[in-house]
Amino acid sequence: MMGRDRDRKPMAAVDAAWLRMEHAANLMTITGVLTFEGPIDYARFKEIIEDRFIIHDRFRQKIVEPATGLGRPAWVEDDHFSLKAHLHHVALPEPRDQKALQELVSDLMSTPLDRSRPLWQMHLIDDYEGGAAVVIRIHHCIADGIALIRLLFSLTDEEPDVPAVGAAGRPGTKRRAARATMPEWILRQSVEMILNPGRAMELAQQGMTGIDILRRLLSLPPDERTVFHGALSVPKKAAWSGPIPLPDVKRIGKAFGATVNDVMLAAVAGALRHYMIARGELFRGETLRAVVPFNLRPMDEALEFGNRFGLVFVDLPVGTHDVAERLRLVQRRMAEIKASPEAGVVFGVLGLMGALGPELEKVAVSIFSSKATMVLTNVPGPQKQLYLAGSPVRNIMFWVPQSGGLGLGISIFSYAGNVRVGVAVDASLVPDPDTLVHYLEKEMHALLSEADGRQADG
Repeated sequence: MMGRDRDRKPMAAVDAAWLRMEHAANLMTITGVLTFEGPIDYARFKEIIEDRFIIHDRFRQKIVEPATGLGRPAWVEDDHFSLKAHLHHVALPEPRDQKALQELVSDLMSTPLDRSRPLWQMHLIDDYEGGAAVVIRIHHCIADGIALIRLLFSLTDEEPDVPAVGAAGRPGTKRRAARATMPEWILRQSVEMILNPGRAMELAQQGMTGIDILRRLLSLPPDERTVFHGALSVPKKAAWSGPIPLPDVKRIGKAFGATVNDVMLAAVAGALRHYMIARGELFRGETLRAVVPFNLRPMDEALEFGNRFGLVFVDLPVGTHDVAERLRLVQRRMAEIKASPEAGVVFGVLGLMGALGPELEKVAVSIFSSKATMVLTNVPGPQKQLYLAGSPVRNIMFWVPQSGGLGLGISIFSYAGNVRVGVAVDASLVPDPDTLVHYLEKEMHALLSEADGRQADG
């Protein structure tokens, strides 16, 4: 037992915060979905997981709580670890289409991971639209979204016939070359388009204390209560858009002098507005606030786990009826954020929560979540074709959890020339996420029409 105690690795305070934030109606699990053009050989896929995934200690470790109930949890090797308990091979029910996959993902999102084992699982799904799909779920206490995206793409290759391992039992030459380029695009996520991560760290180190952080949060007024707010339930629902051509998004941006990020946030604002109107919402405010995470990891840092990200609050102009004006207001807000210390002020709040202890943390999370309506992520992925176990990756989508009382998560991900938007919702608040996706696609068409009109006018 003493040897086992020596092997315990205390969990970082910020990671403990994510573990303690979880409750039955709001699981702190990151969910990713990859779809493929063709089938995936299960034996080859399993070999890749063994060689590139579970080689990381964290995926063979479980969590143990302190015996006294005081202090932080710790990581310890799971003596009974079995890949069979984490890797599942299933088939979709008829008609094996996106709706069927969305229902499966929704069920998985609603199901907690087994805390007696390492907190992750994968499902390889056969017969999805003539190809395959993989659903990956990893608890947020293991790492933040950017670290996990880096890990996810370490499973992929830039060519279809790269072996899982080389002759010496290490990744082959082509594999190493592909992996070496990963940080250049994986770390250019949403948040870098909102502000520079190095600038955020610099601002955060200019005398900001835990009290300053909480004071900043407390000074923000609560977001207006809408159809997206309410008591959370256990069932969750997931939906995602069809491909939105990235050149179209850039065309809109060029017409308005806006960034890709500006355009996508404006489209989200429009979709939320139309959904609320359709639900009979008498919205009296001008904006709804989104919590947007941003990366604080150095670009050249090796893959490490844990949570290292900050947060900014973004006001989305859902009260504005004109599509072009919504985009202009988003541009203005983004410019204000880039020039302010806001991100630096709030980036340490999760570490502070983890150090407060469970009861005080619950109070802090409640205060924090009252300030916003949703969690929103925007990650630009690789624009070249990727392969997993030899099969071309068709689509990528992922969602981070919605902490506290938030029941709406929106994820934007670009890959191979297209952008897709995913929605994760509490089923009792938004029973029809496909409708929200429909309004977003409609909003993109409206923005594109406005952009083309501007270009035609010269």
